[in-house]
Amino acid sequence: MKNLSFRWKSFIALLIVFIPAILLIFIGTRSCNHNFEELDDYGKIANYSFTDINGKKKTAKDFKNTILIINTLQESCPSDCGISFWPFERSIYQQIRKNKKKLNRVRIISFVIDKDGNPVKDLSNMQQILKDKVLDYDPKLWILASGNAKKVFDIKHNGINLLDTETKDKEEISYKDLLLLVDKDNHLRMALRANSKSPEGEGVTRRMKQSLALLLKQYDKEKK
Repeated sequence: MKNLSFRWKSFIALLIVFIPAILLIFIGTRSCNHNFEELDDYGKIANYSFTDINGKKKTAKDFKNTILIINTLQESCPSDCGISFWPFERSIYQQIRKNKKKLNRVRIISFVIDKDGNPVKDLSNMQQILKDKVLDYDPKLWILASGNAKKVFDIKHNGINLLDTETKDKEEISYKDLLLLVDKDNHLRMALRANSKSPEGEGVTRRMKQSLALLLKQYDKEKK
């Protein structure tokens, strides 16, 4: 009986030692093959067009197979209207700039508008603002656009149009304050309220960065 009791205690002791390790191995191997989260598809964006800083006309077809982050900018308040400028510049633009090899198909398009949402034809003032405010500003990565921004944001999903949205407290959200993530097929995959007055603040920039990473991971998985 004593030998049996000793063996049983020894067996329990071994389980206590090795079960955590076995669980870690199980979790680790599971995590290598888990189905990661994929972004929702909110539908195709209209075939928009705009004129760039060089006076060349661009359309949605020119950005086939390119992931786009789209927003608006106003000359009178570039740091406050449209996007929360500093987090966006530091976290998203600099990530694209510093990882050109990995993110070579990612671009930012900013529609330059006035306070009423009308397109600004002369983009030179905004380009100078970006040169002054953005470290190593590259106009090929962060593209300024003169065109009808409303056409880009005129997209409906489940009865909601991005041109006419509001919070749970019935606070109106202007399309001018939204940040869009558009995939290689010109489909909207994420829309976030991104101006400096947004209650989420810098968290919006982090969410957009995470959404971009998820989309890139999805494409990487499709290649395999």
